[in-house]
Amino acid sequence: MEWEAPAVVLEARAYGEADAIVAVMTEEHGLHRGLARGGSSRGQAAVWQPANFVQVRWVARLSDQLGNFSGEVIHANAAHVMHDPLALAMLTSVCAVAADALPEREPQPAVFAALLHLIARLPLAGQAMPDLIKWEAELLAGLGFGLDLSSCAVTGATTGLAYVSPRTGRAVTRDAAGVWTSRLLRLPAFLTAPSDATPQATPADWRDGLRLTGHFLARDAFGHRHRPLPQARTMLYDRVATLAQESEGAQESENQDAG
Repeated sequence: MEWEAPAVVLEARAYGEADAIVAVMTEEHGLHRGLARGGSSRGQAAVWQPANFVQVRWVARLSDQLGNFSGEVIHANAAHVMHDPLALAMLTSVCAVAADALPEREPQPAVFAALLHLIARLPLAGQAMPDLIKWEAELLAGLGFGLDLSSCAVTGATTGLAYVSPRTGRAVTRDAAGVWTSRLLRLPAFLTAPSDATPQATPADWRDGLRLTGHFLARDAFGHRHRPLPQARTMLYDRVATLAQESEGAQESENQDAG
């Protein structure tokens, strides 16, 4: 049994003295794990860095075996974000979520395509944060836990959507939310805007978007298996929440000075 395909490296864990158990994602084979001989050695460790785009070959005697990976780097994505703490946190988070949430050997072409788009934009850091949140929403949909942001769950309106029910995952307008606002999750405008008219997102929008998708990832994608969100995802949220707090504090100071 064997196949060859372009893949995104999701994780590589040392195994023995120099080998590594590697998890990759391909369009046709989904999340797939295998043994990379020498994968943690000085000569090969750079190939199996998370987020690298690699041409991989998997070989096994039987289809249900772990099998062996060999690979060549197509694009060293990891190297382009090492200098940016936010971009590196995004890379670490998205790879950890994919490696832990996706079912093995199940094709997820939409999730894979969105992952390629996101990784290509990671060097832009903040500009790519909405893409990361959209990718998490795509992942939820691929797992059967998609959010319904098309219309208001209460009124059926398709405009003015501002919140999401943490129970149903359906959108709610600001007017329909009423006294229940504090119990709902804020819906950032970039998640419902047309792709050609995406509004500028602030750190507060990033925080609210991560809180939204994080709630459903924790409850559905990971909670159903009695597992917590990956630590890398929690750390990304904490970093963005701090950025949002600093941004809001700076804005408040500017408003006071202007007054």
